[in-house]
Amino acid sequence: MPEQTHATSFDPGLHRLPDVLYETPHWYALHTRGRHEKTVDQLFRRKGIESFLPVVATVSQWKDRKKVVQFPMFPGYVFGRFTLQSLPQVLEVYGVAGVVGIRGRPAPILAAEIESVRLLVVAAALAKTTLDRAALVCEGSWVRVAGGPFDGIQGVVVERLGRRRVRVGIRAIGQALEVDLPLADLHPIPIPA
Repeated sequence: MPEQTHATSFDPGLHRLPDVLYETPHWYALHTRGRHEKTVDQLFRRKGIESFLPVVATVSQWKDRKKVVQFPMFPGYVFGRFTLQSLPQVLEVYGVAGVVGIRGRPAPILAAEIESVRLLVVAAALAKTTLDRAALVCEGSWVRVAGGPFDGIQGVVVERLGRRRVRVGIRAIGQALEVDLPLADLHPIPIPA
């Protein structure tokens, strides 16, 4: 499984990628500063950079009332469509922390994946249903538990048992533990050295 880096400072000379990425716009995920997703989205649009910030409606309980608020579907991320030629200008936008990549190289996202997210957001709004995010966790994924009594535990997913149950293996002792964990609490991590 390739290591994923979230904030990449990209040196075009060091990591030459296929020419098509420099000549034709592709979608990329950009990591933003905390709570800067909407700002980055607006600044991209002002600069003529195609941008996509999927948002979902969530009911927030305030002291005296309930209010429907729009939250980013992927907190900390905005999608932008540009060529790698314009990457330096993209990284200069206030609020952008970096481009999501693999092994120090920006990772383009298929347009079909972006379109699927668009359709999902529209369908959820029409159906008046909520969307729950969960880590993409499959057998063999290294994960760290973030939250709850198991916070900080790391291991490899040995088996996924239904929607909420995973079996996490701990290699050092050749044993596996089975525990009910919300998938939202599992965060993929690089394979430990």
